[in-house]
Amino acid sequence: MDSSRSEVAEPLSGFTVAVTAARRAEELVALLERRGATVVHAPAIRIVPLADDVELRRVTEQLVDDPPDLLVVTTGIGFRGWIEAAHGWDVADELLGALASTRIVARGPKARGAVRQAGLCEQWSPESESSAEVLQRLLADGVEGLRIAVQLHGAASEWEPDTDICDLITRAGAQVIKVPVYRWEPPADSRQLDNIIGMIVDAEFDAVSFTSAPAVASVLQRAKALGVLDALVTALRSEVGVYCVGPVTSMPLRRLDIGAHHPVRYRLGALARLITDELPRRARQYNAGGHDIVVRSTSVEVDGAVKALPPAAMALLRRLLVHPGRVVSREELLAELPGGGGDTHAVEMAMARLRSALQAPRVVQTVVKRGYRLALDPAAS
Repeated sequence: MDSSRSEVAEPLSGFTVAVTAARRAEELVALLERRGATVVHAPAIRIVPLADDVELRRVTEQLVDDPPDLLVVTTGIGFRGWIEAAHGWDVADELLGALASTRIVARGPKARGAVRQAGLCEQWSPESESSAEVLQRLLADGVEGLRIAVQLHGAASEWEPDTDICDLITRAGAQVIKVPVYRWEPPADSRQLDNIIGMIVDAEFDAVSFTSAPAVASVLQRAKALGVLDALVTALRSEVGVYCVGPVTSMPLRRLDIGAHHPVRYRLGALARLITDELPRRARQYNAGGHDIVVRSTSVEVDGAVKALPPAAMALLRRLLVHPGRVVSREELLAELPGGGGDTHAVEMAMARLRSALQAPRVVQTVVKRGYRLALDPAAS
């Protein structure tokens, strides 16, 4: 068998993807690895067990004693978890009885399915999972003077979509009761998440995936605490592809003008297929030194064979690709090397390792007394 062909048998061979999911992460990791990706996983959040959530129990008892005029159900998993927690507290029948007299708005098919599974019936539900569409309907119907319970996605933060619904209907005259059924907290040990954030900033991923808006909010909050939020946003806008399970998850990113992609069907399998289809198309392609070159975050495909590059070699190649074909001096390349110290001899050593790893020495041309350049073929210039 041709070994070079076997190296690229899977569509994501040579690509590195970050997975930030807390729930069902193993499933997404397996789907991506099966397609050849190298996956780095760090849960961005940890879910507080609902049965142990004192605030949810307090709110549940409040709604049993005094049912709201309207309930907004935002997620199927959150609503089911709430009912399960109520069973654990032995108040599920009372809660369902109270909600039976309440008008219910369910955000999308999954929330609607959970409501019906509980034996309740929604008054209205959009076909999409758009929070904006739900908010528009609430304001159009009028909310002044109503007591409205809103099932939250997670802890309130400046990046999460819950804040808009609650704030805007409050300004429109509603009394809002927040139901924290999907409460999350940052991971107890942030080292894995910090590592993923650092790798995003350094463009060491081809893509990062998110399966919930709280996970996005947690990454943004942690990057802000580390002082690298601007660098993270810059990387996500340009170098690193961003893939979300659905539009609600991507909302905090879109607010920062980060172009996040999501599948038509909001499922993990569809998300994995989208990443599989799009990442190879996103990769930068060049014809240089008589070879077809496709660049990933930490590897390069040369004439169809994936070549892993050491960090110093990858750093040099990234700098040469800032302006493909232009000469870059040894001094400029030295500044890109990990550590940034030493002399230009370190550049020559790293360049030798780059050429050796590529197994295509003519891809990078030495320009005597000036530096190095990517040797773009004339037809590709």
